[in-house]
Amino acid sequence: MHNDWLKIGGLTIHGYGVMIALGILAAFVLAEKLAEKKDLDKDNIDNMIFFCLVLGYICAKLTYVIVTFDEFIKDPLSVLGSGGWVVYGGIIGGVFAGWLWCRKHNWDFMHYFNVLIPCVALAQGFGRIGCFFAGCCYGMETDLPIGLVFPPGSLAPAGVRLLPTQLMSSLFDFILFFILYRNLMKGRHPEKTAALYLVIYSAGRFLIEFVRGDAARGFIGVLSTSQLIALFTGALGIYLITRNNKGDKEKTV
Repeated sequence: MHNDWLKIGGLTIHGYGVMIALGILAAFVLAEKLAEKKDLDKDNIDNMIFFCLVLGYICAKLTYVIVTFDEFIKDPLSVLGSGGWVVYGGIIGGVFAGWLWCRKHNWDFMHYFNVLIPCVALAQGFGRIGCFFAGCCYGMETDLPIGLVFPPGSLAPAGVRLLPTQLMSSLFDFILFFILYRNLMKGRHPEKTAALYLVIYSAGRFLIEFVRGDAARGFIGVLSTSQLIALFTGALGIYLITRNNKGDKEKTV
């Protein structure tokens, strides 16, 4: 809720940036451990993740430009220089980057996708706490006891009680991480871990959008941009869960 954590001269350390950094660090550490346990190329896994982060960030920013296109036309530099980005764009860009990397190095993409996707959910959990500190991605006004009032200077409207959708999303992401991690390590179908992420995350994101109060995320008809994307990613996850693996269930995980 208070984003300015520490000021050293002209440098300000923001809670949002700290939580994003912690999420990325946690994802890197977990990815390296999973690489050892699940027969990934541990010598090159960091390079792959870095590539996914870079392309994911570019796609997240590009998606933000699309959903705020009117503002972008008026002031391109302001939109590009802002901290705004769209999580779904980052996820899609990161997965696409992973596919490109695996294709170039002749790696089994689905194997890497299933093993590394819990790292994504873990990073998202930390990232949403960062959203809470910055005040972005805030919820609708509410009279419920769980409502919180953001201070002046926050990205959220100050002085009104709002649903803490950032913390709700963070809790959801951490729970999703534990579900995915358990399925990968001890589940009967570890080869379905990526599919589980697509289905569960899409469903949760679709629902949380109904109580979000920020309009900057964009709408297409009655659905927000993220809800529309969630329909497609959820459908893809269902397809991956229900398709016939032709006997290669455990082989790739």
